Amino acid sequence: MTMLEDAKRILAAFGFGKARSNDRSARTLLALTQLKEGDTWAQATNEMLGVRAILDWIRLQLAHPIAENTRETYRRQTLHQFRDAGFVVYNDDDPGRPPNSRLNNYRLNPEALAVIQQYGTPAFEDAVEQYLVQAPGLLSIYQAARNLTRIPVTLPGGQELTLGGGGQNVLIKAMIDDFCGYFVPGGEVLYIGDAEEKLIHFDADRLADLGVIVDTHGKLPDLVVYQPDRNWLFLMEAASTHGPVDAKRHGELQTLFAGSSAGLVYVSCFPDRPTMRGFLADLAWETEAWCASDPTHMIHLNGEKFLGPYS
Repeated sequence: MTMLEDAKRILAAFGFGKARSNDRSARTLLALTQLKEGDTWAQATNEMLGVRAILDWIRLQLAHPIAENTRETYRRQTLHQFRDAGFVVYNDDDPGRPPNSRLNNYRLNPEALAVIQQYGTPAFEDAVEQYLVQAPGLLSIYQAARNLTRIPVTLPGGQELTLGGGGQNVLIKAMIDDFCGYFVPGGEVLYIGDAEEKLIHFDADRLADLGVIVDTHGKLPDLVVYQPDRNWLFLMEAASTHGPVDAKRHGELQTLFAGSSAGLVYVSCFPDRPTMRGFLADLAWETEAWCASDPTHMIHLNGEKFLGPYS
């Protein structure tokens, strides 16, 4: 029997269904354990590997061709499922690492590794059974480590939620707390973009009431806030490393929100003025710029009027 078939049997023994014990998942397990044909399962390791390193291992060590456009398939349909089951640990070296970091990595849960290393021995079956009994508790331990890094946010209406730790979400929290507090009193947060959970907060019904039907597969702004008393809809981008409202993005948002009965206000948000300076030449006219470091001030990129929508 080949190592690939062994890997599929191991995944099935750990309780993964057909979709998570297929060839793709089996190759992923071999990459995580750093095992190739001719090795033994007792040699399995649990190196911290990013998605690219996993794909490279499969290409080079297993001689299996993988198209670059399958990267998301491996990440979402295999690694995320392994992570959610506690079978692998995500960013064990830094649970608070931003979701878009090039350093993001996966490694086998040490307890799962110890079981895998016994595959092919009489002890394997009992080891799997004992692991599965402990698995819910192990999962809660690793989940708690991830939850410690999440960012608590209270929306203007009092609803509480948490965003993934690090990355743009630190700035998004400031946009909700400070920008909305100073410039959008009484605002309703209709959408928050979280890299870990894209639709963590999405009020599709309220947007539909305003004439906006959006495709959630399209690129929504990082934050959408409605101000009822003025009938203004704020489309806000968090730009700590990329993504302000430049001319191209302005056109995309105009098209995406073309049906809005509310006036559209476009805002590029930055953590501080030095960061904003790097994007200043690209910002579109008829938009606003705001820095979290100076929360009570705003820059208006227009010559006609101050904050407000344009017809």
